Amino acid sequence: QDATESQADFAIQAANLLLFVVDGREGLLPLDESLAAKFRKMGKSPVLVVNKIDEPERNYLFSEFGKLGFEHVVSVSAEHGHGVEKLSELLLSLLPPSLLLPDAIEESRTRIAFIGRPNVGKSSLCNRLLNMERLIVSDVPGTTRETVELDLDYDAGENNETWKFRLFDTAGLKRRKRIDTSLDYFSAVRTKHAIEEVDIVFLVLDAREGVTKQDKILAGHALEVGKSLSILVNKWDLALESFMKDPLPGYEDEKDFRKKYLRSIRKELFFLPDSPISFVSAQTGYAMEDLLRVAKDLDLRMDKSISTSALNKLIGEMWEHRPPAKIKGKRFKVFYAVQVENRPFRIKLFCNREHKLGDPYRRYLEKGIHQKFGLAGCPLKFSLAGKEARYKEEKKS
Repeated sequence: QDATESQADFAIQAANLLLFVVDGREGLLPLDESLAAKFRKMGKSPVLVVNKIDEPERNYLFSEFGKLGFEHVVSVSAEHGHGVEKLSELLLSLLPPSLLLPDAIEESRTRIAFIGRPNVGKSSLCNRLLNMERLIVSDVPGTTRETVELDLDYDAGENNETWKFRLFDTAGLKRRKRIDTSLDYFSAVRTKHAIEEVDIVFLVLDAREGVTKQDKILAGHALEVGKSLSILVNKWDLALESFMKDPLPGYEDEKDFRKKYLRSIRKELFFLPDSPISFVSAQTGYAMEDLLRVAKDLDLRMDKSISTSALNKLIGEMWEHRPPAKIKGKRFKVFYAVQVENRPFRIKLFCNREHKLGDPYRRYLEKGIHQKFGLAGCPLKFSLAGKEARYKEEKKS
């Protein structure tokens, strides 16, 4: 409880504007007066929002709240919408201009989302990075129900460079069968929306549990919407502690254990674009700075331009080394390739048979392009244009 109150006090102090919501039907309560006194002691003058005034002409016990002495008092009905427009106008007049046009003035920040199952340590990772307890961390799975956004400025120590990040701590996503409340459902929706809004996604695994089916689904969704993806194996200190106490057969030492653990993750998440994998510990702070460097590298990587000549040379060499299997006596063939988009990388392939690029050969091309041009962790999408499609377009024109 003390930790929660401390976090609430921090949020109050950090806020540019407070809305103090009270119940207009119940009238002024002792708790309302205590909170008002606390706000004044902290030097805050909130907007007093008297809610549940469903019939404005009645006013209920609205007049009682004048005793609190706040300058701005607005009566509203959240259920029926009465007074909301007036409240919005007041808030716009009170907020600093810098907060009203954030997109126009805000410095560019690399947006990072931490996703994963409940209780894998997403909030703990954010807390460790921020070096303060800004988020509620609990051993109870599912504590974070909302996506929380926090800014982090990191002194990279390179030419006095500061890396600016925005961290998105998302709710832990449960398996579909376990989403049994509307709160769980909307938390899942907000988490998926956060994935779509960010630049980099860190999929957080629990080192003691490894990769689960839900982890595969989350990773697949991040790649589907075109986000760079890295894997964080959290609680690595606990996994090593268990290994040291009771070494598993088949491992020479701690280094061998880590090497084979890494190999098992690659095997389970074989569909990833060679995503970076980091072993970290939110509890001890182990390798935490490394993950910020991974995020920075991935963000820069997503802006790369691939040379058209080098791309076509590579695809030609790959075709000669391993041509695709024949389908009805014909092989899939790329005549020309060009990068047409970043974030995600999109490559247009002009080919002989646009519907005949099978998944195995698609993965073969993706792997070769990732390795050749240093695109590890970045999703790659192909757009195909076949001879027949081009002929139809020429005929229409």
